[in-house]
Amino acid sequence: MKRTQHCNELRPVHAGQTVTLVGWVHSRRDLGGVLFIDLRDREGRTQTVFDPADLPRDVFEAATHLHAESVIEVVGTVRTRPNGTENTKIATGQVEVLVKQFTVLNHAEVLPFPVDDPEVANKVNEELRLQYRYLDLRRPEMIRNLRTRSKVAIATRSYMDEQGFLEVETPTLFKSTPEGAREFLVPNRRDPGTFYALPQSPQQFKQILMVGGVERYFQLARCYRDEDLRADRQPEFTQVDIEMSFIEREDIYNLIEGLLKRVWKTALNMDLPTPFKRIPFVEALNRWGIDKPDTRFGMELVDFTEEFRSSTFKVFAGAVANGGVVKALNAKGLAGATQGQIETMTEYAKSFGAKGLAFIKVENNEWKSPIVKFFTEAEKAALIAKLGIEEGDLILFAADQWLNACEILGKIRLYCAEVLKTQGKLTLDPQRFDFLWVVDFPLLSYDKEMNRWYSSHHPFTAPVAEDIPLLTADPKKVRGQHYDIVVNGVELGGGSIRIHQPDVQKTIFEKVLAITPEETQLRFGYMLEAFKYGAPPHGGIALGFDRMIAILCNTTSIRDVIAFPKTAKGVDLMTSSPSTVSARQLRDLHIEVKAARKEEPPRPA
Repeated sequence: MKRTQHCNELRPVHAGQTVTLVGWVHSRRDLGGVLFIDLRDREGRTQTVFDPADLPRDVFEAATHLHAESVIEVVGTVRTRPNGTENTKIATGQVEVLVKQFTVLNHAEVLPFPVDDPEVANKVNEELRLQYRYLDLRRPEMIRNLRTRSKVAIATRSYMDEQGFLEVETPTLFKSTPEGAREFLVPNRRDPGTFYALPQSPQQFKQILMVGGVERYFQLARCYRDEDLRADRQPEFTQVDIEMSFIEREDIYNLIEGLLKRVWKTALNMDLPTPFKRIPFVEALNRWGIDKPDTRFGMELVDFTEEFRSSTFKVFAGAVANGGVVKALNAKGLAGATQGQIETMTEYAKSFGAKGLAFIKVENNEWKSPIVKFFTEAEKAALIAKLGIEEGDLILFAADQWLNACEILGKIRLYCAEVLKTQGKLTLDPQRFDFLWVVDFPLLSYDKEMNRWYSSHHPFTAPVAEDIPLLTADPKKVRGQHYDIVVNGVELGGGSIRIHQPDVQKTIFEKVLAITPEETQLRFGYMLEAFKYGAPPHGGIALGFDRMIAILCNTTSIRDVIAFPKTAKGVDLMTSSPSTVSARQLRDLHIEVKAARKEEPPRPA
């Protein structure tokens, strides 16, 4: 059962050779009594020919009853295909194998869905595909994605090794640190009532490695977050985790730009231009309404605060008088937006606390909107000049506090882009990658409901040195040494220069974030203790590995690039996980389940 070639290897130069191939029956066609079976393995496909003139009758009959995805071995002679029968869609399309011997290694039953036709397979309900993931993985698209993932992982390790990094594994049983996303807890049988937590990231361990003198660390780290899932999130995920000593922000930028150049060259044979753009947080919000902007299309936000400061339209003038701003964007070609689409955009505005959404439709040389009657000729002229208004445009406004106004229009901008794409009025090149760094984030954000400051990134992020005196005097003005790497509107990763002085870290914990000294000692005491013994200046970053592979494979869901993902509800349909456990297991863990157990539904036959 030793193959001589894989199923993507044979070419006309092999004609006349006897070969042995193994794989799965991809498709079967009976043409005039001669059977053609496309044999597929991980590498590709080869057409095999079962001619009853060359095979015993019982052997040929057995071949005619094969179901798709049965596993077989064939021995035969390579020959070039007759003129006009070549298949240009596959690499082996100029040859075929005339079968002399044939063995069924394993029969397959009728499949729950086809894997030989990509158009049909892609329309199969995703839950069914996940239940039979082992069949879904056989699709060439899935094998391609996993191959890309493997190559990128190898390229990442190779690049980091060249840069002098050590790959260090950090524990996956950690202590609970509730600041941040919800954690998965693991009960400790040996000490009832105590728990481990699965790490949300190796953040604290990698900083300790810097204190330990490792200087340059990286890891393809497994991380866990018990939060609501989306297309780009899973309860367990992989990140390229990096930390360096004796560096500044520019060192991180140069390192990551070099890594991404290597990755894109490996996966797509594409040369990324560097350095990437650096855009301050405030500029990103002002221009695109989001801190991870997609810069492949225009539709930028424009400020009209001064133009409407004294406007007779009280909504705009009132917002400015209250310290807010007036912003607008031009969704070109979208004047024909339906009532439903306008209502969707209005709901976006309301989700940020706005009372509604002001807009103008430019149709038949007329500005259609109930608010236009309040505008002066000077205000109209300013709109035309700054927005380039033309027939067919849709003008959308937000009048609110600066951050709210930016985020409202930022959300609407992305929605308008999706509508324009479905209408064929906006086309984005899938081979275009607009990379940029978003920098100069505020160190802290304020939670009005909780009446407290919290870290915009995490509490280990270092403030800009000259802003340290403002930590207790005016926290909102403190800039953090935090940076995000963004591509095509996707946050690929984020990091920061860390606090390495124990007094500054203690100030952040206790005087800024209002964590009590007792809680600080309980949760972070070992870090503060370690920092007393010569912690070097250090910083790092983490890149979402699954997210990066999804971008490289041109898919919107990271489930397509993970071998065994979970559903949006965190369920593994193939193994029926999570599941209940026995009363004995719970007893050994000293755990009593008070919630009523749900009966697990029977699995489909």
